[in-house]
Amino acid sequence: MQSLRTVRLAASKLQPSSFPRVVSRNFSSSPKLGYEFIQVSEPRPGVGQVTLNRPKALNALSTPLITELNTALEALSSSPKIAAIVLTGSEKAFAAGADIKEMAPLTFSQAYTTSFIESWSKLTTAVKKPIIAAVSGHALGGGCELALMADILYCTEKANFGQPEIKLGTIPGAGGSQRLTRAVGKAKAMELILTGKSFSGVEAENWGVAARCYGSYEELMDAAIKTAETIAGYSKVAVQAAKEVVNKSQDLPLRDGVEYERRVFHSLFGSNDQKIGMKAFAEKKKAEWTHE
Repeated sequence: MQSLRTVRLAASKLQPSSFPRVVSRNFSSSPKLGYEFIQVSEPRPGVGQVTLNRPKALNALSTPLITELNTALEALSSSPKIAAIVLTGSEKAFAAGADIKEMAPLTFSQAYTTSFIESWSKLTTAVKKPIIAAVSGHALGGGCELALMADILYCTEKANFGQPEIKLGTIPGAGGSQRLTRAVGKAKAMELILTGKSFSGVEAENWGVAARCYGSYEELMDAAIKTAETIAGYSKVAVQAAKEVVNKSQDLPLRDGVEYERRVFHSLFGSNDQKIGMKAFAEKKKAEWTHE
């Protein structure tokens, strides 16, 4: 058996090149986190990725999964190393809906007094950094609602969206009737929700639900990560402000929204990054952000 001195001596002779180059850090491997239903990684500098991981259930959303998702997203949102987040599932399913087995036995009093699925919308208030949903395969019911909560939605052409709750004797409960209506208009949203019909990724792009759609899962993930990396290259102060004012457009009348935007615009003149950005532009140099 080697002595401790021998081991230390051998270790001291190792050169940096002796170690493998780390391209992506997988936070889900940490025993302290103990994620069972999601995976968390950093595919590019400044980009966090959360992957739903219930393959046998086609990533059906359950309370334990949502709890893990909220924990991971809040951790990424508070991390100084992360500037943008990609949320995805598998090639076969983003999330095929909510876990019916969990919901079926609930009574009205149980659902009402526990505010069942209220926590599903937590990411819309707790996460200040941009979230890009990368949707492939099924995004039905709660899966569609989760995708609609993202700031940017990318999908594959064959992605399968829908709010089929009417077929189960209920209605969307995590914002589907509100966000889908804002995206496609009352008439089309009413048709989709009352009939339970699904729609494709191509239709999602044409109707304004998705920003872009792609021919394959590989193209989808590459584009989502590249967009997140682009966003991560800008001032975190300006990015957070931009996300805030766009989201306010969904809540405020036009005149109030324009005034709100102007006030936030004015406030950015107190940031260091505004001075850096405008000076760099005038001097035709690359801005070196301080995120202050």
